[in-house]
Amino acid sequence: MTSPNDLLTLFLVSVFIVLAQLHIYWAIRGPNPKSSYIPQAGGKPAFEPSRLVTLGVAGALLACASLIAAVGGFVPTMVPIRVLCWFLFFMALVFLARAVGDFRLVGFFKKIKGTPFAKWDSLLFSPLCLLLSAGIFILALSHYGA
Repeated sequence: MTSPNDLLTLFLVSVFIVLAQLHIYWAIRGPNPKSSYIPQAGGKPAFEPSRLVTLGVAGALLACASLIAAVGGFVPTMVPIRVLCWFLFFMALVFLARAVGDFRLVGFFKKIKGTPFAKWDSLLFSPLCLLLSAGIFILALSHYGA
């Protein structure tokens, strides 16, 4: 029988794999300055990510999926689960910080709100980061004492 922790692990791993695939797609396709996935300020992209940086983000997202899978018991590891949980606690804080934002361009408390990115950030990106943060924290907490 599948436990709630197994379902949470599978959900989180799936989301991180999909996000990694999306970043790989963006890296192959190249940057689109008018896209809704890059913050804008003054009608221009706040930054233009290189293909290498975008692939690096994809790699980091795959590493997150692997770490979650290891803590959830889906991937064998020689590192004690308690140690891996500390990485998950840190990861949860990173995604919480992303959800809160920089108080300018990203997050729930951003000031620049009239751009396509700001709309998607409020509707999807920041809530997803908050959901991921909560899920990662719950998973880490449930395995920390095990």
